[in-house]
Amino acid sequence: MAGYKGHLAGATLFGLGYLAMLGYAFSIDAAYEQFSALEQVGYPIAIVVLALLFGLWPDVDIHSKGQQVFYSIFFVADVFLIVTEQFRAAAYLGLVALLPILSRHRGWTHTWWAMLLIPSPLLILPYLHMPERPLAGLPFYGAAVIGYLSHLVVDRIT
Repeated sequence: MAGYKGHLAGATLFGLGYLAMLGYAFSIDAAYEQFSALEQVGYPIAIVVLALLFGLWPDVDIHSKGQQVFYSIFFVADVFLIVTEQFRAAAYLGLVALLPILSRHRGWTHTWWAMLLIPSPLLILPYLHMPERPLAGLPFYGAAVIGYLSHLVVDRIT
């Protein structure tokens, strides 16, 4: 079983490979010109960060670096929701954040269906909020799935 460093290395490798594939796909017809300079820098950073985060996500069900990172993010997000008086969203976030802790290690968080389902808000929310750009979240969803896949592959190898 790989530790967090092994999973970060795998996620880095998979994430950079995915980024290279996206770069190649967008350079074929010069479609990258549609992006601003900020997007040309920010998107690759966001893609690599998402791959790294989701490379750690499956181990959120045990005491691990992934658990520390994600529960810190959950805490900050929950405090923000409470401060902005979005109590229903805060309650749902708290409920969803408990789910991994209630399962056994290498339970549902280490499944192929979870790899596709857990990152789905990255695909669905941009679709709902920006109907003029229905696929805006696709590269980010892909990065999360690639990072998640890297975790499952590294676990199989080690």
